[in-house]
Amino acid sequence: MKIAIAPDSFKGTLTALEVATCIERGLKSVLDDCEILKIPMADGGEGTVQAMVDATGGKIISSDVTDPLGRKIEAIFGMMGDGVTAVIEMAAASGLPLLSQEERNPLKTTTFGTGELILDAVKRGAKRIIVGIGGSATVDGGSGMAQALGVKFLDEKGKELDGTGGRLEYLRTIDVSGMEPGIKDVEFLVACDVDNPLLGNRGAAKVYAPQKGATPEMVEILERNLTNLSQIIKKDLGKAAANEPGAGAAGGLGAGLMAFLNAELKPGIDIVIDIVGLREKIKGSELVITGEGQLDYQTAFGKTPAGVARTASELGIPVIAIGGQTGKDVSNIHSCGITAYFTTITRPMSEEDIKEKAGEMLAECSEQVGRLIKVLDRG
Repeated sequence: MKIAIAPDSFKGTLTALEVATCIERGLKSVLDDCEILKIPMADGGEGTVQAMVDATGGKIISSDVTDPLGRKIEAIFGMMGDGVTAVIEMAAASGLPLLSQEERNPLKTTTFGTGELILDAVKRGAKRIIVGIGGSATVDGGSGMAQALGVKFLDEKGKELDGTGGRLEYLRTIDVSGMEPGIKDVEFLVACDVDNPLLGNRGAAKVYAPQKGATPEMVEILERNLTNLSQIIKKDLGKAAANEPGAGAAGGLGAGLMAFLNAELKPGIDIVIDIVGLREKIKGSELVITGEGQLDYQTAFGKTPAGVARTASELGIPVIAIGGQTGKDVSNIHSCGITAYFTTITRPMSEEDIKEKAGEMLAECSEQVGRLIKVLDRG
């Protein structure tokens, strides 16, 4: 029997590759003659860099960048096994967890560090860059990111602005003449799972800014500032990205990536499925096992297990999902092609115990799945 194991990470506990290895260990404890194929997966969120590096034999690269408030930090990105595809999680440089509760103020934060990661990848020879844009601390419309790449944002006196969301009201001219020349040869794919526009009631400021520390007064300022940015982009670049689906993602970084880098926005799981060649890899398998830290009703909406199940179902392959735990309306996941699901936590446990014993419990659960497979295979 050939079994493909294609899970997401168990966030904060096990990487996708570690999850796959634990499942493999449990299965092989009872299935002596099965062929196991491990395919680490992700959906564009946390863990995507590690999963795609592991899936392709790539490497992790450390880069000195600035955080959302301009302080020097060390962040990582991935270079995949082909040597020309880089994977970046914007949260590594511009994410909300990098700030304390008191520091969260989207008038003062910038995506400059994300631009520095992109620049580093370009200088290392990347010809395709995948950017995951979840978890940002910013509402700067991607202006900080573009500034790090050499774009100048000028006020009415020709003075350069600092690339934060709070300064965009003074923007009058965008000068792209100094942009890093290597950018033009790079294809940008953006992992984005929301369709919010840049402006309006569903836009970056009104929907997402309060999550990043904005007061109602700040929200109104940011809305005006992003409106000004979109108007100057249209005037100086001839691009109208504000109403594109996903433009409002990550505080408007979606719009900035489209306007300045001609990026294409796609659901994260679709990008990962294509990049790792999931369809080709699982062909000929008799079973696919996927999973994530928590299986619940949200799993069916574009998360890794749903994407894996959709791909497997198109090939007529049944899918089992294993979760660290289950949540609200978990039975909804059957609608996306998951035949059955299992959970590793079988008794009340502290968070510390869960983290410590996650691998052991996952292997034990997988052994039980293997025993069921063995019985059915004999039948």
